Order: sequence, then C-alpha cells, then structure tokens
Amino acid sequence: MADAVAPAAGPEAVPEAQAGGVWQLIKQAVTIYFFVSMVTGFFRPSTPGANTNVTSSAPGNKAGNLFHNNQLFDLYVYLDENDLPFKQFDSAPEKLIWMRIAMKYDDWTSGDNADGSFTIHKTFPTPEALLRNESMYLHTFIVKTGQSPNPRDRNYFKNQVIYKMHQLNKYKKKYYKKTANLLTGESDQSEEDLAKAQIMKYEVLNHWHPNISISLVVDQTPWVRGSIPPPLNEDIEFNEDGSVYKPILFYNNWWNLGADYQPINETVKELNLTITYYPMSVFKYQMYASQKMQSKWQSMLSMEGVDSDGEEHDSMKQALLETNPILLAVTMIVSLLHTVFEFLAFKNDIQFWNNRKDLVGLSVRSVLFNIFQSLIVFLYICDNETNTMVKFTVGIGLLIECWKIPKVMNVSLDRQNKWFGIIPRITIADKGSYVESETKVYDQMAFKYLGCALFPLLVGYAVYSVIYVEQKGWYSWILNMLYGFLLTFGFIAMTPQLFINYKLKSVAHLPWRMLTYKFINTFIDDLFAFVIRMPLLYRIGCFRDDIIFLIYLYQRWAYRVDPSRLNEFGTSLEKETGAAPVEGSQPDSIQGAEQNSGGDNVVEDKKNK
Repeated sequence: MADAVAPAAGPEAVPEAQAGGVWQLIKQAVTIYFFVSMVTGFFRPSTPGANTNVTSSAPGNKAGNLFHNNQLFDLYVYLDENDLPFKQFDSAPEKLIWMRIAMKYDDWTSGDNADGSFTIHKTFPTPEALLRNESMYLHTFIVKTGQSPNPRDRNYFKNQVIYKMHQLNKYKKKYYKKTANLLTGESDQSEEDLAKAQIMKYEVLNHWHPNISISLVVDQTPWVRGSIPPPLNEDIEFNEDGSVYKPILFYNNWWNLGADYQPINETVKELNLTITYYPMSVFKYQMYASQKMQSKWQSMLSMEGVDSDGEEHDSMKQALLETNPILLAVTMIVSLLHTVFEFLAFKNDIQFWNNRKDLVGLSVRSVLFNIFQSLIVFLYICDNETNTMVKFTVGIGLLIECWKIPKVMNVSLDRQNKWFGIIPRITIADKGSYVESETKVYDQMAFKYLGCALFPLLVGYAVYSVIYVEQKGWYSWILNMLYGFLLTFGFIAMTPQLFINYKLKSVAHLPWRMLTYKFINTFIDDLFAFVIRMPLLYRIGCFRDDIIFLIYLYQRWAYRVDPSRLNEFGTSLEKETGAAPVEGSQPDSIQGAEQNSGGDNVVEDKKNK
C-alpha cells in the first residue's frame, strides 16, 4: 500500500494468547481516535491564543496553508546521532542522505508506483553510537523550491522552513528467565542468558527497523489557532500573527512489525534503511497520530520505561495488510458489537445472580470451578511478568467470580470455635434449596463423570509438561500445567449444566439473556479465527464452545413451554392469557428465566404430579 513500506510477513503462526486477544486491538484501532479526541479536548485550552506553540493572535482569525496545491518544494533528509536541531549543513555534508528537488505538494500520481510516493534505499556501517546503546536521528527539512534550509544561506527563510526530527532506533526489553528441565536440570538457553537471568529480570537493548515513512499532510482547511481538534493541535505550527500555518510533516512507522526489529550488537556490521515519502490525507494522519498517542498512554499505564508497542500489535497489522478489505470491515464492525454484547452479558450475569432466590437447576460446582479457573489465570499472569493493567483486569474478574460464592453457598463466621482462640472460623455449607432438590444429586453425578474424563487428561498433560517443557521451578510448573490444561480442556466444565438440564428436562433456570450475548460473542470469535493468522489446532479449538452452545440451543428447543402447567400458586400461562393448550409440549418445561421468579420449580412440579 502507498502509506508505508509494507513489512515482510511475520512467522506462519502467532502465539495463542496473542491471537485470542486480537479483536480488542482491532476495536481499539477504530475507537481510539474518538476517545483521544474526547480526553485531550477536555484539557485543551478553550481560549484563542492559548496554544503554547505560538504567540497570541486575534480570535477567529482563519489561517491559510503555507503550501498551496501544486506548490513545488525540496526535500532534505539528514542522518545524525544528536537529538538537537540539526545545524551541520556546511561542516558535515556527508550526513545528507537524501535530497529531492522540485517535488509537488498534493501530488498523488507521480513516483515509481504512480501514487505520489518516492523511495530510497541506503546501506551503511553500523554507527558507533548505536553500538554504545545511544540513538540515531533522522532530520527532515522541507522548503519551497529555490529556498534553503541552511540558516547561513541568503535564500533561507525561517518562517517557511518545515522541520522535524525522528528517532530511528527503538529500545525494547529482553526478558531473562532461568528455566530448566525439572527432571534433568538441563536447559536449551545459552550460558550467557542463564548468567544474566541470575542478576536481572530484563535488559533494555537497542533495536533497528529498516523502514521509515515521511509524509506531508495535504490539507487546505482554514484553521483558527486555539480551536484545532486533537491530535492536529499538537503538530500544526502557525506564524506569528496566526494567518498562515505550515503543512504537517509526519513520520510514520506504524506498519513496522515489532517482530521485525533487529537487535543491535557487535555482530551487526551494517544496517539497511529504506525511506519512503508519500502524501497523506488528514483522515489518515489523525488515525496514525491517535495510534501513537495510544501507545504512549499504554506505556504510562503499564509503568513501562520503554515503548510497549511491539509484538502485541503485530497480529492486527498483519490482518490489515493481508485480509480482504470487505471481510476486514465486517470484522471491525462486529468487534465493536462484541464489546457491547460483552458488557450486556456481564450486566445480566450480575443481575441474574443478584436476584436469584434458589439454586434449583443450577450447577453450583460449575460456579466453584469457574472461580478455580480465574484464580489459576490470575496466579499465572502474576508469575509471568504481565503488565499492571492486565493484572488489574483479571483481578477484577476474579473478585466478581468470588462475589458469587455467597450466592451459591451459605457462608458464615463461627465465633464459638475460633482458630487459635482468636480468629473466627469460616463455615461454608450448601444452601437449603440446593440440598433439598434433585439438582445436587445430578450435579454430583455430572462431576463424577467429568472427573473420569478429566483426570486422565490432566495426568497425561502433567507428565508431558514436566518432561518436555522447561520451567522456572515447581511452582511455575504447577501454574503453567494447570493454565495450559484449562486452556485446552476447560470448555468441558460447561457440560455438567447440560447434564442437569437433561435430567430435569428444563432450561428455565438458566440466565438466557446472558447466555444469548455470550453465544453471539462466541460466533464473533469464530469470525476472527478465519481473519487472524493462527495455528490450525487453535483455529479448530475456537469452535469447541460452539458445540456446547448449540447443545444449549437444542435443549431450549427440546424442553419447550407447557402453558397448561400450574405453578405453586395455582396459575398457569394458559389461564392468564386464555390461550389453548399446546399439544405435544413437554410437561416439565417452564416459561423462561424471567417468569421463574414466582416458583416454577421443576423438581417441586414433579413431586406434585
């Protein structure tokens, strides 16, 4: 595409965790601009002249672009290790690596690709500054044809020089972990990495990417200084009286895959650099600038000292580069719907458990098993150096799952029998509605069958992981083993509820609104399985939940409503509405979760019969 030098395709498969969370990255790419505009607009000064980049001007003074359409200009690009404004025009002419004369502003048809883009390729020895873990900078000057960027020249006009500097290298963290086979003590890591793992968690290394793009934003909007929406207000520069503004000079490296950055060390003898110039529309500039601002915010929120925009964004970029535009547009739209349905599912799940009066037909052990799963995930991410925001998000989810414990169990403090005579004992017992119903019997029976299936799989997976996977220690092995096992076979934990539904011949006790939203989100995840590059086995695994949900839907159809059935109040749907009985309907079915609050108790109905 014309907007950037397209990077080489990444590896054939991406990690499972990365592929599973890609829909969030695509959603952020669409929504981040509006979010940034709202937040930065709140802090932006509302009075004209408050822009710190320029002096005050009369309110309402509309400015014009310094470059009119078809304006001829010259491009000068210098490579230097200093982060100060470049001034070595005469003393170091060898630092000029690219110069183009008489280019045309608002030109979308010239160049080798007939899209207004021009490219240059450079190869040079690795600078000593990079080997010293310092930086290299690109200094770009744009002036009208016939003018000079050198202040010592007579044809130099300061107010008409467009200048911007960009750091080419990137500092990234390399994490070290002392891992070894727990049985043999051997490790596939190098001795150097194992030695570093003894004294540090990570090391900040210099990295290089060979691609960088330079753009002039094509825009003839009559902007008013002090009234410019973000992110344009940060990059538009006015003259002293605010009557003229300079075109935005923008460096774009968003398409550079984090996995393609090359670490710089003594073995790297030379570096490649490809610079591409192309014109850019205001809309594209806003999207790219918003993504840069998002990366800065993520770095601050995750308390990272270096750029955090790396491999976690590669899957989204690969999808944008390789996916059919129509399919990609559909995916981005449904990803936004995914967020809405996820919120609605969360809301209705809380509402369901908050209003639930009995546990008839519900698998209590499945709720407790979900708490166990959430706990393992939280301990796993804490053991694997995950950023603070992810820990916070997973921790909140764990607390919500723990909130359900008093809803499904009787939790009380025993102040008579205290631990060590000081600490009250916590007693946990089954609720009466759960003990007195047949649900507990079916729940125990379901988990008995489930254990027969899961325990052999768990033992086999544990043996495999301890023999073939290197670990930091036995604690990490337990967490990694349980996390991997739950990731692979955790969907089986939903089957006890199917068994209870089958035994009770009813599904009215289920939170159908919440389940409906989760069903929709599952099918949206299936769409991402086709769009995002991922291993074949993981792609097949995305359809496991579909099977469970389709069985739920079948049970919903099979155990239909019986309008003639009486509840404990002696009323029925047929009496309330005057409808005729439905022939062939299932006698033990009920109207639905919303009509179950009065007492559509399946087991009690069986006893009455």
